[in-house]
Amino acid sequence: MTVMDDWVTAACAELGLDPAQVSVPVVLDLAKDVAHQVLRPGAPVTAYLLGLAVGRGADLADTASRLSQLAGTWPVELDGTAPAE
Repeated sequence: MTVMDDWVTAACAELGLDPAQVSVPVVLDLAKDVAHQVLRPGAPVTAYLLGLAVGRGADLADTASRLSQLAGTWPVELDGTAPAE
């Protein structure tokens, strides 16, 4: 097991969740897309929003894909500011 596996198992136990239902790669890929294409602090916030949506019944993979696509089209300049219109 990795440290990530250990952490997810412990966090799931604390929250009463099944670690088998946690798709770490999906969440990390989404966080990477947001951090690199929108802004770094947006990554954990987006992961939280993904969790809310999934908790309300949304499909994890579909919702993460939609958010990644949104991040991929986000209009951000290299310095992190929105482009001038």
